[in-house]
Amino acid sequence: MRSDCIKSIRFVDVGEGITEGHLQKWLVRDGDQVKEDQGIAQVETDKAVVSVPAPIDGIVKIVAPDGTTLHVGDTLAYIGTPQELATVGSGAQTAAQIAMPKATQAQAEKPSQALPAQAQVLATPSVRKLAHDLGVDIAQVHGTGPAGRILENDVRSTGKPQAAANAPGAEEQKGSIERVPLTQTRKAIARNMEASLSIPAATHMDLIDAQALVDAVAKRKAQILADFGVKLTFLPFIIKAVVEALKASPNFNASYDRDNMEIIRKRYYNIGLAAEAPDGLKVVVIKDADKKGIVGIAKEIQQLHQKIQNQTITLEEMRDSTFTITNIGSLGGGFLSVPIINSPNVAILGTQMIKDMPVVKNGVVAVGKVFPVSLVFDHRVVDGADAVRFCNDIKACLENEIFLDKLE
Repeated sequence: MRSDCIKSIRFVDVGEGITEGHLQKWLVRDGDQVKEDQGIAQVETDKAVVSVPAPIDGIVKIVAPDGTTLHVGDTLAYIGTPQELATVGSGAQTAAQIAMPKATQAQAEKPSQALPAQAQVLATPSVRKLAHDLGVDIAQVHGTGPAGRILENDVRSTGKPQAAANAPGAEEQKGSIERVPLTQTRKAIARNMEASLSIPAATHMDLIDAQALVDAVAKRKAQILADFGVKLTFLPFIIKAVVEALKASPNFNASYDRDNMEIIRKRYYNIGLAAEAPDGLKVVVIKDADKKGIVGIAKEIQQLHQKIQNQTITLEEMRDSTFTITNIGSLGGGFLSVPIINSPNVAILGTQMIKDMPVVKNGVVAVGKVFPVSLVFDHRVVDGADAVRFCNDIKACLENEIFLDKLE
C-alpha cells in the first residue's frame, strides 16, 4: 500500500505496564525498500522479543541504532519516498533525543505544563512519612513498584551505595570489578521481585503420596507419544488438580486491589508456569486450563517451552495468569522451597521432584513415591486454614486413581 505522507515507526505501548525496550537488532538496512507488515526490527521488552512491522510500503530511514534503549513513543525509523525522507532530521540528532532522559525531554518541550515533582510521585502516605523521617527527597527516589510506585525498600536504599563507599575499610576492599548491565528480562525480574516484598506472604508445605500419579503417567506415556508426538509429564495432571482446588477455593484464583481493599475473583483459569529461559525466568500461561484435556495441556506446555528456548514467545502467551506453578522438580535436587508470589496472583505452588522415601502404610514402613509441595500465599486475601484446605484438595485429586484415570 502506498501512502501520501511519511510514516514514523515508534515504540508503542504494548500494555502489561511495559514502558521500556531494548532495540535488539534491525532486520533491514538503512535505505532498504520494505513492504507493508514486513518485520523490520526486533525489540526486547520485559516479557518477550517483539517484531516491529512496517506500517506501509516504502524506504526505511533508521534513526535509532542497534542497542538503543527505547521508551514508549520513541521513534525508531521513518518510512516514505526519497523526497519525503529528505525532510527528516539526521539519525544522530534523533538518536540523541531518544537517549535524553524523559523528564528532560518533557521539560524542554512543555515547560509550562510540568507538574511539581512531589505531585508526580507514586507512594503511599506511610512511604512518604518514612522518606521525611529519613531526610530523603522522595522526588529523587527511583520507584521499583508497579507503575513506578515507590516502596519502603526504595526509600531505605537511597544513599546506601555512597555510604558503603565511605565506610571504614572500604579502601582495603577495592579491587578489579565488572559491571554487567541487566537485560530487559532481568530488569523485569528485579522489579517484580522487589514488588513482591510488599506482599505479606506465608507458606504451607505438604507431602503427597505420588504413586497414583506416577502410575497414571506411566500408563499413558508411550501411547500419547506415539499418537500425538507429545511427551507426557506429571505437570498436566498437577494443573488439572490445581484447577479443581481453585474451583473450591476461588480466593486463590484472584488478585488483590490494594487501593479499594477488594478481592478480585477471576472466573477463568489461566495457569502460569514459571519457565527457565536463556535470558532469565519467564512465566508462560496455559489459558482456560479447565477447558483443556491432558493431551492438549501437554502439547501446549511443549510448544511454549520451545518458544521460550528459541525466544519467539509472545506477550499474549505470557499475560493474564490467575495462579502460578513453579515446577522446581524438573531441575532435579532440593526437597522443599519457598517461591515468590507472581504478582498480581494471590498464590504460587512450588512442586518438587518425586522421590523414593520411607513411608508408613498400615503401620508398616515401606518405600513410597513422595511428592513435596509448597504453597506461598498472600495473607491479606487467604489464611493458613484456607491454604491447608487448598493443598488438601490438590492432594485428594493427585492421590485418587479414579480422578486421574478419567482425565482425557
